[in-house]
Amino acid sequence: MEELQKVLETALDEKLDRIILSNTRDASVSTKSRIRPVLIGGELKFQETRYQGTKVFHENFSREEMAERILKEMQELYRQGEISGGTIDATVLVSKKGKMTVKARRHAGAAEAPDNAKKGQGSNVETVGNAKTLDHNRVKTYLLPEGEPIDFLVRLGVQTPDGRITKNRYDKFRQINRYLEFIEDVLEELPKEGTIHVVDFGCGKSYLTFAAYYFLHVKQGRDLAVTGLDLKEDVIRNCNALARELGYDGLHFEQGDISAYKGEKADVVISLHACDLATDYALEKAVKWGAKVIMAVPCCQHELNRQIKNDVLRPALKYGIIKERMAALLTDAVRAEILEREGYDVQILEFIDMEHTPKNLLIRAVKRSKMRRSSAARSLRGMEEFLQISPTLERLLPEEQR
Repeated sequence: MEELQKVLETALDEKLDRIILSNTRDASVSTKSRIRPVLIGGELKFQETRYQGTKVFHENFSREEMAERILKEMQELYRQGEISGGTIDATVLVSKKGKMTVKARRHAGAAEAPDNAKKGQGSNVETVGNAKTLDHNRVKTYLLPEGEPIDFLVRLGVQTPDGRITKNRYDKFRQINRYLEFIEDVLEELPKEGTIHVVDFGCGKSYLTFAAYYFLHVKQGRDLAVTGLDLKEDVIRNCNALARELGYDGLHFEQGDISAYKGEKADVVISLHACDLATDYALEKAVKWGAKVIMAVPCCQHELNRQIKNDVLRPALKYGIIKERMAALLTDAVRAEILEREGYDVQILEFIDMEHTPKNLLIRAVKRSKMRRSSAARSLRGMEEFLQISPTLERLLPEEQR
């Protein structure tokens, strides 16, 4: 504990980028905690964002209070900590028997922050609610950082060989990192031992498939077997060649249709921009496999647009663009409700900014329990009757057969 306390004395200043506490002992209390510096009324504070299921809680602490809280949480609640600061980086691991290991690396040339910096003076700030996040005129820190060449990003043209982001690929770089943040949030739900099996349906050029493999296997050290599936033969050929070139032995690609796929069941099912009903077939396979985590970004939701009828909503449905957008949102709401019925905790999240693509909603589902027949099933049937719709996923996963 003394070693961690010394690290915190150095790291908890305005140059701190983030602290992430994870690998919880009690998910009912918290699954993960993120800590960052903020300015409130010109005073430096540290904001803890605590995740409990689908709920998020925020609380601000002084430097001393935050250090005391982290020490307590690492003793009683979390088994892993990651500290990224302007002066020092550290990793904290706590064994099942309570033994704590701290590995720290001080940045070359790093010096103690001046007193006025610790008080939050002389910094550029950005207002967020009633707090202000510290800017420092530093490059934003991503899970895959700028300035550090990463083999697959270089080969896919997102980075130059010296680690700079290619001028016209910055949106892709941000998208990749945003995607990895969604994966990072559910790390604790993945199997702790053995090989984690991942299937990426409709992988396309596979920027995100390579990113998931790199993050989980190279960065997190997990034993991984990832399969990417796509219809295009040339895409699969190129992706397999790149995986071999990079030495990504646990990553391979297959040509095929999602509905006909008969591969090994997966712990994680990913489906990003699978068109129309292809998303439903991906979700069907994930549920029948009992996948622990599902991540889907649906695309081109045409089915309900052809079906939806309702006299009450006729004034809205008579406008084609309104009907199209309503049908797309309702399609994903139905999918989420079916996953809830099948025992998943479901969130619908914004994947990337709407300005980049309107297909920006991510359905993220985590397996929690057995099928929830009562309330979810009744509410779903009521909505289907009201809108006169018969969704494909409902037919693929009929309630009476589950």
